[in-house]
Amino acid sequence: MQAAAGWAPSCHRSPRPPCSTQPSGVKAREAQSLSSSPSAAAGLGAAPTLAWAVEGPEERGKRWGNLSYPQGLAQGLWLPSGLSPRPPPAIPAALQQRAVPWPCRSAEAEAAAPRPGGSGCRRVLKMAGSSAPWIGSAYLFLQSTCKTIALPSLYESSQKKPSVFKALKLALADSTGSVNGVDMLKVHCSHPHLIVQLKFCKQENCRRFLQSYREGVLQESLQNHLQLALAMTTVPLEMELKAGNEHLDNMLKDEDRCLECIYREKPDRLRDEEITELEEYLQSLILHQNINNNLPAKDCASLNSPSLPSPDSSPSPQVTFLFQGQQFANRTLTPDDHQKFAKLVSKKWKQVGRSLQRNCRALRDPVIDNLALEYDREGLYEQAYQLLLRFIQSEGKKATIARLIAALEENGLTSLAEELLGLHSHEDS
Repeated sequence: MQAAAGWAPSCHRSPRPPCSTQPSGVKAREAQSLSSSPSAAAGLGAAPTLAWAVEGPEERGKRWGNLSYPQGLAQGLWLPSGLSPRPPPAIPAALQQRAVPWPCRSAEAEAAAPRPGGSGCRRVLKMAGSSAPWIGSAYLFLQSTCKTIALPSLYESSQKKPSVFKALKLALADSTGSVNGVDMLKVHCSHPHLIVQLKFCKQENCRRFLQSYREGVLQESLQNHLQLALAMTTVPLEMELKAGNEHLDNMLKDEDRCLECIYREKPDRLRDEEITELEEYLQSLILHQNINNNLPAKDCASLNSPSLPSPDSSPSPQVTFLFQGQQFANRTLTPDDHQKFAKLVSKKWKQVGRSLQRNCRALRDPVIDNLALEYDREGLYEQAYQLLLRFIQSEGKKATIARLIAALEENGLTSLAEELLGLHSHEDS
């Protein structure tokens, strides 16, 4: 059927066609021109019959302007210009609610609008509640203002290194309120600075650390711990905090910006083996202090056992550990432990894996995520089983029950820890 005079279809496409419940590019048009209609010539204004014809989206966009599709229908824009429109059909309420106005912004507004990946959008995406774990990294620069005290030299000394490390560990724990609030990945000696690479796994811990650093609590705590550990009268310090190329000391008042800078700098390494050895040595010292202070007199004979490390011995795996105030013998994980863990850990297997990851190179982030995808069809049991299997195969004799219990306790899985230690055996019998 021939279209009305003065109209030709357009071959161009609009970048954003309006929403419509009818086929795209179709509108109702008069089947014959009013000028050729006898009734029109007689001035009767008889309604012509309707047919469907195609109109290009470019021409349709010019007609509609800033109107949505239902608004265009309501104003008679669905008929050609120059014709008297018939009363528009009733528009369903659901269609009116779904109508989206045609975008019409000025050049200034378009330029000011946030783009995907822009700083404003990135801050919202990263700081809002996200399913991905919050992980960031920063460097803490330490320097003594006393010319007779060189922190790098003290840390390089085999005799003073454990004392300096202990002071750092305790001061960082004081700053976050938790022993596991911040991880030390490596300590660099760059005279005159002692540089500590830090890793944060929770935004709340990082925020508490920044507050403690800004208020001088961290500096005072570290000075006191160094004074006690090194048996010195005073250890004055200067501190500086960096994340990448950003000097965070210049923006400490803008806490959110500091968090964003730390979050943007992901750790570029796993924990150094030297840090792991110092951690184990520090734990053995604490364990001996607890045993000396808490064990009854009849059990003190066990302190002379050659299996227990002395405070002056080299770092070695701990033989016993404490859980809920009770002392348990440390041992390598057994197949029974493996089965119970896989069966009972449920959805928290990834969280436990990330806790074990600190001291296990085989459980770096891509490995845990790949296990979740690879064994997704098999379910949670197989995912947890494969996780612990990787841990056991990588660590060998160092894959101990003490390390697994610590990871479970850190993630609130106390009941599972009690099950592995046999504390539920009497209740089940």
